[in-house]
Amino acid sequence: MGIETEYGVSAPGDPVANPMLMSGQVVNAYAQPLGARVGRARWDYEDEAPLRDARGYQLSRASADPSQLTDEDDPTLANVILTNGARLYVDHAHPEYSSPEVTTPRDAVRWDKAGEQIMATAVRAIAANPGLGPVNLYKNNTDGKGQSYGTHENYLMSRATPFAEIVRHLVPFFVSRQVFTGAGRVGIGAESETAGYQLTQRADFFEVEVGLETTLKRPIINTRDEPHASADKYRRLHVIIGDANLCEVATLLKLGTTSLVLAMIEDRALTRDLAVERPVSSLRAVSHDPSLKTLLTLRDGTTLTAVQLQWAFFEQARAYVDDRFGSEPDADTAEVLARWESVLTRLEADPMTCARELDWVAKLSLLQGFRDREGLPWDSHRLQLIDLQYSDVRPEKGLYHRLLARDRVDRVVDEADVHAAVADPPEDTRAYFRGRCLAKYGRDVAAASWDSVIFDVPGHDSLQRVPMLEPLRGGRDAVGHLIDASETAADLMAALATR
Repeated sequence: MGIETEYGVSAPGDPVANPMLMSGQVVNAYAQPLGARVGRARWDYEDEAPLRDARGYQLSRASADPSQLTDEDDPTLANVILTNGARLYVDHAHPEYSSPEVTTPRDAVRWDKAGEQIMATAVRAIAANPGLGPVNLYKNNTDGKGQSYGTHENYLMSRATPFAEIVRHLVPFFVSRQVFTGAGRVGIGAESETAGYQLTQRADFFEVEVGLETTLKRPIINTRDEPHASADKYRRLHVIIGDANLCEVATLLKLGTTSLVLAMIEDRALTRDLAVERPVSSLRAVSHDPSLKTLLTLRDGTTLTAVQLQWAFFEQARAYVDDRFGSEPDADTAEVLARWESVLTRLEADPMTCARELDWVAKLSLLQGFRDREGLPWDSHRLQLIDLQYSDVRPEKGLYHRLLARDRVDRVVDEADVHAAVADPPEDTRAYFRGRCLAKYGRDVAAASWDSVIFDVPGHDSLQRVPMLEPLRGGRDAVGHLIDASETAADLMAALATR
């Protein structure tokens, strides 16, 4: 699994600043001091196929919106591969951090938080350069004026799982999981045209149930079939409906509960059909109601709140885990189930008791306190500024960071581990090979992608491609000793050739 986050970008005092230019400055400001540690490697687009649809067809390039053509190399855009296995680049006029592949929700939190530190470092580097104007970055999903940008999740799945089954079960899950994944937002409607507060940053920007788009006619279920792995065995489920979370428990629950539901879909273990009527309008209705009392109508005629719908998924997940693992599931699964149950219990009783764990509740608590002191209505611009400041990546400015400094939000990962993850890759996926090769042989890495590393080795007439089509291979146990023993990239190529 992994998380891609596009960060909001602005220039203080310059509302017409070029976002592409600013985003490039962010990427370069972080990458330039690393020098040889990121080398000269370009991103390899050869195996990317953003127009292939999981429903069995391929959209023609002539019919595609330009924003969908993410497989075209633009040498004018900053694009670097980091030693932690991540990608840092300009995407749709935003700086984007795409985390390395990980195998647990806790590691997803860790390398996502590393991305926040990377962005904060870039902001400080720009501020310290007298030749550049200041740039601010926000880990959020909308500018409040009609524009939205994404936080996408990616999950490795079996190709054998029918896509229709994925759609059938994930739609009601995504409609309802926003009760704990929402980042909170002042304003209702794409352009915040209605005063109020809602659970999520993204719900108002979704228009259809299923589709290939990510920036226009956004679907609840994205059908992009671009596995970045062995295509006959795997699919990469590309989830575009999540918010950018700062609270670590919210991120852990987002990745952990979704992984569990996907496992149940693969094993045909979801016995109850929880499909909802009018999914898009239901998605928005849930987001627009912080009281969590809105009733959703299921296709079988049942009415449930979003929290009750999540309880239905939880009960099936608990039964599934009990049946599969007995009384001793692995620690990650046990943690996800325990936190899922705890959060749902408290959301049902009093949502404000989740302020230490969930972004939408933590933000609402701050805003409500300010409203009470100042007597402000929900359409006050001051509240919108507080909403924005919550997501500022600068520790000295961001309101989330102030809550963290005052021990008012719970942590999942240790700060020292996050700091290490800025430079070091996960050790149990192919991200380890990618990251270690960049760190040790950066000058000899010509290009890389999620599923290959390409070397330009002295003495070879052609580039040397090392395929990595199995995401769970290439970890420390498999290749760590080879990299440690290989002084040069040529040594590594020779060692790999004998395997």
